[in-house]
Amino acid sequence: MVTKKARGRPPHEDILTPAEWRVLEGVRHGMTNRQIASRRGISLDAVKYHVTNILQKLHKSNRGELRTWTGVADDSAFARKDQEKTMVPGIDCIGQVSRNVSDIKAATGWFRDVLGLTHLYSFGDIAFFDCGGSRLFLNQHSGDLPPDSILYFQVEDIVGFQSDLIAKGVEFETAPHMVHKHEDGLEEWMAFFNDPDGRPLALMSQISAKSDRNDDGPAKTTD
Repeated sequence: MVTKKARGRPPHEDILTPAEWRVLEGVRHGMTNRQIASRRGISLDAVKYHVTNILQKLHKSNRGELRTWTGVADDSAFARKDQEKTMVPGIDCIGQVSRNVSDIKAATGWFRDVLGLTHLYSFGDIAFFDCGGSRLFLNQHSGDLPPDSILYFQVEDIVGFQSDLIAKGVEFETAPHMVHKHEDGLEEWMAFFNDPDGRPLALMSQISAKSDRNDDGPAKTTD
């Protein structure tokens, strides 16, 4: 008897597909569906479709529950890192400070050409500069500019240190999540919380995939 092959895309070995993980990270970062669609270069309907699938697969009822879900993609550098042996919970330094601007192109030129800061990279409506080892993050914001900048504390073990802070009574708005993956595989991870006055703070961690690759080559990143 000949067994018929199932039609369509085969099930992905991870709980979510790579496309769903990218949408989920946008949700966990506090982005709207429209912002995710713009940032990812996909349609709004595609984002809605992915969000619906993600909620069903993770057995969650709303976006708020997705923001605090602590899952990690199997093929991420963070998942492959041996955290127990190579990471120590704690703050290393202030890794980044954010500043909202009304015009990202004008602000990028001013911080680069007038202040002389080293421009690291830009994409979409955000830009990053080096400030003596700390990073300045410019974010284009419509409407009135928020009064507070966000301090991003650089940590090696973002999951471990978040757990330590939760044990001390700190409430996080988001679980650690990947906000960007560079072409060389470097992953940017963040998690957001507030100080006692309700002002925004964040943990950030950079995870490199280079040392974690085996002889079979880099991990798969396709959908």
